[in-house]
Amino acid sequence: MPQHGKGALSRRGNRGFSTHKHGVLSEGIKGVLSQGGGRARGAWAPHLLFLALVSLSPLALSAGRGTWTPNDQRATGTRGAVVSAHPLASQVGLAVLKKGGNAVDAAVATALALAVVHPQAGNLGGGGFMILHLKDGRNLALDFREMAPRRAHKDMYLDAKGRVRPGESLWTSRAAGVPGSPAGLYHAHKAFGKLPWKALVQPAIRLAKEGFLVDSFLHRSIAAKQKLFRRWKATAAIFLPGGKPLALGARLRQPDLARTLERMAARGGIEGFYRGETAARLEAWMKESGGLIDRKDLAAYKVVEREPIRGTYRGYPVLSMPPPSSGGVALVQMLGLLEKKDIRAMGFGSVPKLHWMIEAMRRAYADRAKWLGDPDFYPVPVKGLIAPKYLDSLAKGMREDKATPEIEAGDPKAMMRESRETTHFSVLDGEGNAVSCTTTLNSSFGNSQVVPGLGFFLNNEMDDFSAKPGVPNQFGLVGAEANAIAPKKRMLSSMTPTIVLDRAGKKPFLVLGSPGGGRIINTVLQVIVNVVDHRLPLHLAVGAPRIHQQWKPRETAWERLALVPEVRKALEAKGQRFARRPRVIGRCQAILWKGGRMTAVADPRSNGAAGVW
Repeated sequence: MPQHGKGALSRRGNRGFSTHKHGVLSEGIKGVLSQGGGRARGAWAPHLLFLALVSLSPLALSAGRGTWTPNDQRATGTRGAVVSAHPLASQVGLAVLKKGGNAVDAAVATALALAVVHPQAGNLGGGGFMILHLKDGRNLALDFREMAPRRAHKDMYLDAKGRVRPGESLWTSRAAGVPGSPAGLYHAHKAFGKLPWKALVQPAIRLAKEGFLVDSFLHRSIAAKQKLFRRWKATAAIFLPGGKPLALGARLRQPDLARTLERMAARGGIEGFYRGETAARLEAWMKESGGLIDRKDLAAYKVVEREPIRGTYRGYPVLSMPPPSSGGVALVQMLGLLEKKDIRAMGFGSVPKLHWMIEAMRRAYADRAKWLGDPDFYPVPVKGLIAPKYLDSLAKGMREDKATPEIEAGDPKAMMRESRETTHFSVLDGEGNAVSCTTTLNSSFGNSQVVPGLGFFLNNEMDDFSAKPGVPNQFGLVGAEANAIAPKKRMLSSMTPTIVLDRAGKKPFLVLGSPGGGRIINTVLQVIVNVVDHRLPLHLAVGAPRIHQQWKPRETAWERLALVPEVRKALEAKGQRFARRPRVIGRCQAILWKGGRMTAVADPRSNGAAGVW
């Protein structure tokens, strides 16, 4: 049952659905039953059962070796909402709202808390993107993506024969880009926050000092990385006490991280991290371990304010992240292609809908590989890529009866005549300020190195560059010259923090985003389509099974229950190909503001929690 009232925080088990079974069916599944005609229904009606199972079954989202239990991670209220990947971080953000902070204050405090309680992706040693909608109507994209060190160069990961050296862009000190998260959070607070900076850092300091109990998500994540952790003394000391992964229920205290946060609280996010003792210790570790970052790199780091990518879908304005993120461009491209069809009439999980969506994904990701990179280093043809005429040209090549055998990137320049592991959280306050923020270390726990004496993990974002054109990174994504390594350049990202405004374009309607490497964009896409086209309540829109296609490899990934056998066979008959086994695709954290009420939902695939006031 959705929680109501003052300070509700929901992370309850799936038993909560039992009292609402008929309500869920009437507002969600039953609504889908009325879509489409009798002939179309035969192709997708089996999905209605599976959509219900996603909500009701604790095994519905099991995939591969992991099993995710879809808890009833939703809450409703009217004065503010926070949803993140960890209950303690959501509690921190909600407490800030209740103390008079705005959405930006709550976002900063939530992000810093995640750096403590969600070390897989919450971070000081990584970077991210933030989309803001302010109560006065301003919209802003904040870029605090990591940057390549000054001494980085195009061929730094190639051997004498021009081959990529395995693992060097992932599990070494040379894999780390200059961190951007502390600067980005401090910049957001300084420009738009209300409460004192120290007050926002203090909850994270307390969590690092006093510790918190290790849950199953963190325990499993540490166990999966223990071989890498053993390479680094500082990492092993924290996460492998006695040589074994932290036990379930153990208390994790991080005194070195607490002291790093204390310096940030006392001196500010810039002076306390990019200069002084923290910078000196980080530089010393880089010298000792063969990394490239030094104090000059740290002192030179800058946050960039950018214009959001703006599109529309069924009359709703969509705000998302511009390059160096590929997320906003690809999202708007795919929404534009889907808008050409009556997706609602096709029906949820139907053969026609899934076929058209896969074809749209293939084209957007092909363009991503060729055209997208850091706009400060490469002339990214953004306007051309999202121009209606260009999308029309892409749609002309899409056939309803069969898959396009081979797809290459399009040519958007003709339209230019007009001038891995990641975490997401969403925040909305009662005044209408909204924050959609995605931060990352890239892989889970970044490059696996905790900086000695500082207590935080370093990222391995250099792997998001194209080490060599056409050679895939850890997520299987390929790139071209637009994303080649260069000093001080920002690597391409798939992070897609997004805010969908109401049709009047004045208030936030949907605030969302997801982790998941290259799967992020398609996760955000499908949740928007589920809300706008299929009119599902938010918990079903987020929990519904998803697919993922990224151009290369040719096979489409899918979650368990996303493809019933007859639908999969029908799509294969059209020429679509599918991965052999299901997998989890994204972990969306979303807030819906409708009719004066805020509904916050933490993805059942995550360990997150939704907090409302």
